[in-house]
Amino acid sequence: MSERATREVVTKDSSRSVAGTVDHLTELLAAQGVTVFAVVDHSAEARAHGLTLRETRVVIFGSPEAGTPVMEAAPLAALDLPLKILIWADGQQTKISYNPPAVLAARYGLSDELAGRLAAIERLTDALAR
Repeated sequence: MSERATREVVTKDSSRSVAGTVDHLTELLAAQGVTVFAVVDHSAEARAHGLTLRETRVVIFGSPEAGTPVMEAAPLAALDLPLKILIWADGQQTKISYNPPAVLAARYGLSDELAGRLAAIERLTDALAR
């Protein structure tokens, strides 16, 4: 992975399996009334095509109340919204990776108020990593 990529992505450890972490994340999101748009299971798709890939899933989620003003102010932000969390196996360790709000704010020139609308991902991933 490039140095730039590691600076622009936050990765935390999970004590759960990949599947367990995905399940816990979707439960946390549901409890907060946040929409889960999709869970993309890259490893299952790889297997379906005779390929091998470590357990790799992306959970795509968001809230129109949080994201719409961001996209209204910065239309290209729709490339990164809804938010995404990558949950993947690194050997026996499960990892949680995402683009932090500060990176997205810098990328799209968001005000502090708009960047704050994306900040819930930090608390969410902290809870997920416990």
